[in-house]
Amino acid sequence: MHDDFGQRWKALEEMLTERFGKTPNMEAILFLIGVQELQKFKKKYTKEQKQDLMHIAVCTLLSLGGYFEFEGLDNDGWPHFKEVSPVPKMGLQEQEHLLKEYVLEYFEVE
Repeated sequence: MHDDFGQRWKALEEMLTERFGKTPNMEAILFLIGVQELQKFKKKYTKEQKQDLMHIAVCTLLSLGGYFEFEGLDNDGWPHFKEVSPVPKMGLQEQEHLLKEYVLEYFEVE
């Protein structure tokens, strides 16, 4: 199963590299998901907006696992989530692996 994960992640990286011209790191992938979820495309975002977009991505990804739930949009059209189940405590590597699993699921659905 771990080999399958590695192959699926490599295929995703290759697809994103082909699309954007360079291999994205995890922050870039989260940013892309956040922009996709916000559905408001701009050439430039402030540092705070980039952080907010990555937060949207993390909440979106964790909602796939039942940890968060979409609450609705605010007046500016930004999505908001509420925690419905605490994310289990784990080390950084386990956190990254969990997020990567949800990233793969996200791109398979989207």
